Amino acid sequence: MHTSLRPLLDTVLDALEEGTRLRSGPLPAGGPPKVAERMRAAVGAVFPDEGDPDALRHLVRAMAEGAADPADPLCTAHLHCPPLPVAAAADLAVSILNPSMDSWDQAPAASELESLVTRQLAREVYAETPRGAGNCATSPHRPDALITTGGTESNQIALLLARETLGPGVRLVCGENAHHSLPRSAWLLGLPEPVIVPTPTGTLDPAALDKALHGPSVIVATAGTTDAGLIDPLPEIAALCAHRGARLHIDAAYGGGLLFSTRHRAKLTGLSVADTVTLDLHKLGWQPVAAGLLAVRDENDLAALNHRADYLNADDDTEAGLPDLLGRSLRTTRRPDVLKIAVTLKTLGRAGLAALVDQVCSTAQEFAALVERHPGFELHAPPTISTVLFRPANATDDAVAAVRRQLLTDGRAVLGRARAANRLWLKATLLNPTTRPAHLTALLHLVEGTTPR
Repeated sequence: MHTSLRPLLDTVLDALEEGTRLRSGPLPAGGPPKVAERMRAAVGAVFPDEGDPDALRHLVRAMAEGAADPADPLCTAHLHCPPLPVAAAADLAVSILNPSMDSWDQAPAASELESLVTRQLAREVYAETPRGAGNCATSPHRPDALITTGGTESNQIALLLARETLGPGVRLVCGENAHHSLPRSAWLLGLPEPVIVPTPTGTLDPAALDKALHGPSVIVATAGTTDAGLIDPLPEIAALCAHRGARLHIDAAYGGGLLFSTRHRAKLTGLSVADTVTLDLHKLGWQPVAAGLLAVRDENDLAALNHRADYLNADDDTEAGLPDLLGRSLRTTRRPDVLKIAVTLKTLGRAGLAALVDQVCSTAQEFAALVERHPGFELHAPPTISTVLFRPANATDDAVAAVRRQLLTDGRAVLGRARAANRLWLKATLLNPTTRPAHLTALLHLVEGTTPR
């Protein structure tokens, strides 16, 4: 296997390089019609009668040529990071070994690695839980964590655990700023209609939240909103939950990576008293997708996921000492995404990951200052994490939307969009540690040159 793989890896790396050169920018030019046309031409017959020995080279090159490249400093639209090479290499090893994390006999070493890494990451989340805080005051049980596909799956499991703990009548209470996966998960789980609290300032107001609470509730706070990277007032919300007997879930899919930074982790004060916490390491962790995590303060909560399938976790096998993996996910077949995470943690260490987090947060501050100094632009607010909202001064919302689409069509820059303070803003989410001041200046020049006059 390994011998036959080496020349294929050379083919892939060459094709990636060639496709990137052909694209020559953060996004393929021409918009959806042209990109589709080029891909159709590269693919030809999807399932030919006779195989094509050059298919790997052709299709990888076409994918690279038609990709939105998060490694390009002008690709800043989404929470879409350039993965670390060492993590991508580890991910390749997983594909080759092909373990499945649904029974120990399919993933002996991977199951132990997952246990080690999830326990450690759970300790990172709950490191500062004070004695007597929340429900943990009398609980001798350890925190734990599950590997997930990302924030959507983590949020869904968090609501499932809330339902199993507090009963089927538990109601989701969250802000308008919360991720769209939360009300959708409530619907999937058959929970009552969620209570959505207005967030005119972009973050949850504890007083408004208090007024919205009636009956058994799971409150969801956000640490890193998708639109602006804002963090709800976590200590105040945690105190409200303790006072009102509500369960607390914190969606830190974006902001959770601040835990790695001594400079920024104080922004997450209050995280450690949540019952459950969502993190995504394919954001501020620089992992290839997918690398999600759901941390739980009390490992006993995970008993709700216990499930029996005799061919995977028979009682006598479990009693004989074979680890039971089926209760570690709602999925059955799943790959050990833990390997790339483990390799990253071990390779970079705390100092290395902290440096990356600090770098992108600093870059966002630099970009915000650049926008603020420029008379042709308006800054929404100083960044909390690494997201900057800005817009051409005096432009209409239609003009802002048109600028973004034109840059996408030209393939010159990838910017997001967000609505705040009743206006449309361009969104730059800066997750590339190699972005430099010259790139930020170039991005502003591109927007300025595209804005209708």
